[in-house]
Amino acid sequence: MVLVVVLTRPEGGGGSKEGGEVFLQAAGESGPDPFTESTANDDAPEPATASPSVAPSPSKTGAQVTRGVDGAAPGLYGGTQKVASCDVEQQVKVLRAAPDKNRAFASVQDIEPSAVPGYLRGLTPVTLRMDTRVTNHGYRDGEANAYQAVLQAGTAVLVDDRGVPRVRCACGNPLLPPVAQEDPRQTGKAWPGYRASDVVVVDPSEKPVKEFVMVDPENGDWFKRPAGDTGDGDKKTDPPKDASESPCPPGSDSCPTSPGDTTSEPAPDDPTSRPGEDPATSEPPPDDPATSEPPPDDPGTEPAPE
Repeated sequence: MVLVVVLTRPEGGGGSKEGGEVFLQAAGESGPDPFTESTANDDAPEPATASPSVAPSPSKTGAQVTRGVDGAAPGLYGGTQKVASCDVEQQVKVLRAAPDKNRAFASVQDIEPSAVPGYLRGLTPVTLRMDTRVTNHGYRDGEANAYQAVLQAGTAVLVDDRGVPRVRCACGNPLLPPVAQEDPRQTGKAWPGYRASDVVVVDPSEKPVKEFVMVDPENGDWFKRPAGDTGDGDKKTDPPKDASESPCPPGSDSCPTSPGDTTSEPAPDDPTSRPGEDPATSEPPPDDPATSEPPPDDPGTEPAPE
């Protein structure tokens, strides 16, 4: 069964596909305009320092080529058995204490503010094992502001029953599926091993997930976590018999976890803007203006006079 595909993603999620900026967000950083304090568990596994290297670089054809992974795929998510990567009850508490933020959070997920506690308790705490594209949302001026982001492998998130990330625990921000950018520009400091061609998008599983098959990146142990459970119901399980069933099998080249396992791309320029601000000065243009347009008469192409 094929669980990993190469696809183009013309739409989906929140935000605008015309903005162009895609913010790189390291696992432990709260990022700009957080909804809440961090509710990530300090005992969660350290983030991986390198991303998978199994997909070809996308071609510049105007369509954004991204690798899709099924939200129910075994080993897509990691964690520690019997330990939740996020404190769900703390997330409920801090939003309940901030009604304006609670309303903004609810608006992103298209639910009533009163339904937020139950919604959060129905999500499952996991850890990303692959650099993942999402639509993130900061809280500013009383509203949720959408922006496109790549979350580093090792980021603690809450996922829904289709395996789709819905909350980033380091900042309490609500998440939605990503929106394809017509002219994507990476903004922010890349982590070691980051490669844009390795970033994935989580596709919702066809059926609700009853149990997530997860792996502990520290020791390679596999376990099952019931959907909506915070770790108490975890049970050990065997790894998939066919390694191809997992998009990120431990110990394979597709998901290295030690520094130096891959050669990283040069880091994009560190931005001076935050999501929603004019990015005109935060990123250089794709082509150097000094060389992108030759002068009308290029002396280098004319023969020398006799």
